[in-house]
Amino acid sequence: MNFESILAHHVVDHKTSSHVVAVVGGLPIDLGFSPLIRTMWIACVVVIVALTFAARSESSLARAMRSFFEPLALFVRDQVLEPIFGHHAGHYLPYFLTLFFFLLTCNLLGLVPSMKGVMANPWVTAGMATCTFGLIQYAGIREQGFGSYVVHIVPGGVPAVLWPLLFVIEVFGMFAKCISLCIRLFANMLAGHVVSLAFICMIFIFSEMSKLAGAGMIVPSLGLALFIYAMDVLVSFLQAYIFTFLTALFVGGAVHPH
Repeated sequence: MNFESILAHHVVDHKTSSHVVAVVGGLPIDLGFSPLIRTMWIACVVVIVALTFAARSESSLARAMRSFFEPLALFVRDQVLEPIFGHHAGHYLPYFLTLFFFLLTCNLLGLVPSMKGVMANPWVTAGMATCTFGLIQYAGIREQGFGSYVVHIVPGGVPAVLWPLLFVIEVFGMFAKCISLCIRLFANMLAGHVVSLAFICMIFIFSEMSKLAGAGMIVPSLGLALFIYAMDVLVSFLQAYIFTFLTALFVGGAVHPH
């Protein structure tokens, strides 16, 4: 049993078709369809359909769905955004609700056997972190104006001679925050897949030594793997919250520089 190939099959993207639309700097830009992209599209459709149905329908199923979605949406608004953004929270609420529910849906879909672990792929989390970086710049310029935003990147009261050096440091710090977002989400979502697979692989490892030993490992290995799987459901909610909260915190620093 090849542990590496099984893990790579679940989290690494494998294109099922190729469609090169341009070549930039000698590198092809390939927009071919892949299982990872398919999973993200499914997540988008699930979020749009589920939230629209829950908001607009008056059926008993919709009411049950509202009782699940509404507390999550209110939590993001009241406990995450309003303490950070204050009266600006309403303007950024649609983005952060979309971010939270998209991350949550992708994380949960990653636990479905036929789906890809989307957020366990570093390129996807890098894309999410890039969106955060772009939102920081947008929010800072929108709320302060371009000139004021650039000036306030460096804390006030800094001697003029040190301002250029501290400006470079602060800009690098801004990049570092987004990189940490990327790595944190990727590492935490990958860890659950690795640990669950490791427990299952123990059955085959012990079977190589003895068929009896392999049979004896079935129950404990599957039990531990199911426990980690259940924990991954909790981690899916937790990591969606953490990414959303940290993004709000970083963006809020641009909205309220003081």
